[in-house]
Amino acid sequence: MPWNNLLQPDLILKGSVLNLTPDIIQRYELRGLVLDVDETLVPMRVGAVSPELRQWVEQIRACTALWLVSNNLSEARIGGIARSLDLPYYLGAAKPSRRKIRAALRSMELPVHQVGMVGDRLFTDVLAGNRLGMFTILVEPIIHPDAVLRSHPIRNFEVLVSEILGATITPKRTKIHKK
Repeated sequence: MPWNNLLQPDLILKGSVLNLTPDIIQRYELRGLVLDVDETLVPMRVGAVSPELRQWVEQIRACTALWLVSNNLSEARIGGIARSLDLPYYLGAAKPSRRKIRAALRSMELPVHQVGMVGDRLFTDVLAGNRLGMFTILVEPIIHPDAVLRSHPIRNFEVLVSEILGATITPKRTKIHKK
């Protein structure tokens, strides 16, 4: 698969993961979501979830299975976030490695095309999800309001490189798989 296809999200949401609604999930016939944690659900170095995120998880859990898969190695942080949301999780995923995402998919017992990979990074979340044939959803990072630097140099670099390789940060044609 060409690089531009591997780095191209199926859906790009304006704003954070909180803008991913049950209507959107149903529109794309998704029955499960694998969620990144750092800057997708909570700001970096924050170990507690916001009331808004807790409410979002409860709303989304009603229509789809959820699993956390993080590159972060901190059991205390990622495990604490997962337990506070009552969600299963894997840490130390080393995305774009597919190993722990595959394990989450096996646990969900869903076909890969019915599971969305949701994250804020092209070269980890989107790349890993596309390599598996998942529906990939790119969201804007959630950053701590006290963060001195509000730009995202790594993400900006990823966007630049992906555009050089031919991907665009506009959605490609939607993959809708019929049962």
